Amino acid sequence: MGIHLLDFDLFQDPAHQDQALWCFEMRDAARPTVTLGQELQLNLIELRKADRLQQTGGALGAWITLFEHWQEEDIMAQIVDPPVRAALDKLKTLSADAEARRLAFVRERALRDERSLLKDAREEGREEGREEGREEGREEGRAEALRLTAINLIHGTDLSDAAIAAITGLGVADLAALRRAL
Repeated sequence: MGIHLLDFDLFQDPAHQDQALWCFEMRDAARPTVTLGQELQLNLIELRKADRLQQTGGALGAWITLFEHWQEEDIMAQIVDPPVRAALDKLKTLSADAEARRLAFVRERALRDERSLLKDAREEGREEGREEGREEGREEGRAEALRLTAINLIHGTDLSDAAIAAITGLGVADLAALRRAL
């Protein structure tokens, strides 16, 4: 079972604005009546929409309130669900502990640095790919220019294949093949 908490509205169509809790079942494409059952469901909760609609009560409603309003003391004071209260108390304890805040800051900075390094590496890889592509294009352009020069020399002169090969740098066998193709 997968439960995904979304901090954005996934289903933005006006027809879907009255629902924030979604449950998708997996079924066979050829035989739609065959499902994998509750064990393999995908549950999505659009947190912002669920908070806005306030259609859920009990523990789920309390968790949604915690996720959406954890920094608002007056709203958090109204939560009575014991597991949610325990999570909120733990969050307060961690927030009050200077060492825990420092570790959280260091971890966040490390994650940000990692994302930045990955982005830089991707950009560097793209630039290297562009350079390789440019060089490959230049080489193909040179080869095509030599081939066209050879064709012009074949048509416009009485030079032998050996002489044309000396001028263009193409092989004698390549020039013979080029003559046959013309």
